[in-house]
Amino acid sequence: MTPINQARSAEPAGTGPREPARDDCGHPLDPVPKPETGASPIRIGHHTLPNNVLLAPMSGVSDLPFRRLAHELGAGLVVSEMVASRELVGARPDVVRRASGDGLSPHTIQLVGCEAHWMAEGARIAEASGAEIIDINMGCPAREVTGRLSGSALMREPDQALALVEAVTKAVRVPVTLKMRLGWDDRSVNAPAIARRAEEAGIRLVTVHGRTRNQFFKGTADWRRVADVKAAVSIPVVVNGDITGPAEARDAMSRSGADGVMIGRGAYGAPWLPARIAATLSGGDDPGPPSLARQRSIAHAHISDMLEHYGRQLGLKNARKHVGWYIASSGMPGEAARLWRRRLCTEECAEKLLAGLHDFYVEAEEHAA
Repeated sequence: MTPINQARSAEPAGTGPREPARDDCGHPLDPVPKPETGASPIRIGHHTLPNNVLLAPMSGVSDLPFRRLAHELGAGLVVSEMVASRELVGARPDVVRRASGDGLSPHTIQLVGCEAHWMAEGARIAEASGAEIIDINMGCPAREVTGRLSGSALMREPDQALALVEAVTKAVRVPVTLKMRLGWDDRSVNAPAIARRAEEAGIRLVTVHGRTRNQFFKGTADWRRVADVKAAVSIPVVVNGDITGPAEARDAMSRSGADGVMIGRGAYGAPWLPARIAATLSGGDDPGPPSLARQRSIAHAHISDMLEHYGRQLGLKNARKHVGWYIASSGMPGEAARLWRRRLCTEECAEKLLAGLHDFYVEAEEHAA
């Protein structure tokens, strides 16, 4: 039994076969139709994505409940939080949980690490546990990651980076993708060269965040520089960074020539955003955010799934940031939103949190009327 399957067998009661997401009245949450974008469909190995709008891997955010919800609402592909390859091999419980993908297809796991051996072994375990696509993290700018010579620190060592890529592509049969930044800093923008070598090593798709590592998330993403990566390879290229709505998505694709877009922080409190952008890119009008009644159903389904996935105590703790983001997305006026955020984000009872979330949206609808 693989570590991920072992973790599934040890999950809290009720986390067996995936049930449809349900709203606050207990009714199944109707999925949003998955629209096609105007661009050519993205193929990753034998997988053809339903649209070209992807949800980014975000540490502490894109856990299984968030990914499942975004997938059900219409994201073209959802990617796991970064999973430490060596810790996955060692079956560390929290790392194994990050790699779970029940209810998702194609299940995509992002691996992070600095040693070819552990990246290859982690990839084998991920594949054996059901991963259908493996993504390599070469873009995380966090000091705790780059300090271990992982994430975007690999862009300073292209030969080592390519050794990791080759180790992973040779270790598994599923397609392997790569996410990176423009480079380490403005003096070493080497994404086009790394992408070219990665394609030669077997990478099937490259996602590029339009900043260097040293920019972190400051300034603005330079989508035009992603065009140099697109020109360097024949595989699909996805542009990432500062894409917070349909207008930005159109602009990013126009400036970069990319085949698709990846949505990160813009999806905080808005798991429907990838589907909204996909609907707009398909040539239609921007459908806008869901109604507040629909947002209430989505938020309820999300928090309920988190409580089931993590257990109540940890689920409540992990849900707080999402509750805060849902409040921010609702359009509730500032002082009223602040009071609701203080009330709901300190609630210690799961039932009271869900009931309070319902009451919040009722009030939000009254304010919007």
